[in-house]
Amino acid sequence: MTGTITAFLAQRRFRPTLWPTLGLLALLAATLSLGNWQRHRAEEKALLRAQYDAAIAAPPARVSAASTDAAVLRFRPVRATGEFAATAQVLIDNKVHAGRPGYDVVSPLSLDGGGYVLVDRGWVAAGARRTELPTVPPPTGTVTIDGRANLPPARYLELQRDAATGPVRQNLDIARIAEATGLPLLPFVIEQTSDSTDGLVRDWPTPDFGIEQHKSYMLQWYAFALLGCVLWLTLNWRPREADDEIDR
Repeated sequence: MTGTITAFLAQRRFRPTLWPTLGLLALLAATLSLGNWQRHRAEEKALLRAQYDAAIAAPPARVSAASTDAAVLRFRPVRATGEFAATAQVLIDNKVHAGRPGYDVVSPLSLDGGGYVLVDRGWVAAGARRTELPTVPPPTGTVTIDGRANLPPARYLELQRDAATGPVRQNLDIARIAEATGLPLLPFVIEQTSDSTDGLVRDWPTPDFGIEQHKSYMLQWYAFALLGCVLWLTLNWRPREADDEIDR
């Protein structure tokens, strides 16, 4: 083995050139930066998962008009008492359950002591035609709702802005619903878990934090950086005869 390496070194000489080296440096700057970004995102998602695990184990928090810190309440069991504002109820479109299209039914709850919070009461199947909207009025009178506090996606695909009127919304946007209804909404949504006779489906999945996906992308970018180094080293071991010709 030693003799083979010695023979190889005797026949070749390591002589890197300018442009391949600059290309390698550019490749390393890009791939390592992207790999580090994916690593940081995985760490952030791991912290969010730890927050989720701690939140779901906590006792229910009572929701009031002072419950404005959405980050603290996110994923935590909560309880709210008040009356539903039936006229401000909206249907969130393009929700699928068990392969069937439908809507999430979201109703503002007027809290005892003031303020409103949106309650995602659950899923309902769409009608045979788009014009046939489901009729699922909220219960009347004072009710107590148990659920999980959550935040709707901050980013979403929107082909056109929702109309300010009508019950159907393409996305659950708290700020827009507050603007359209004039209600002082809290900055989170309660995903209802308490039983009811309204026939709505309440199947709230565990959030997919995407930690493993970020780790996979991180390893891919680091692998590209390593491959670039290997290719650079391999291509810069030149036969001595070729280098002698270049020198002449």
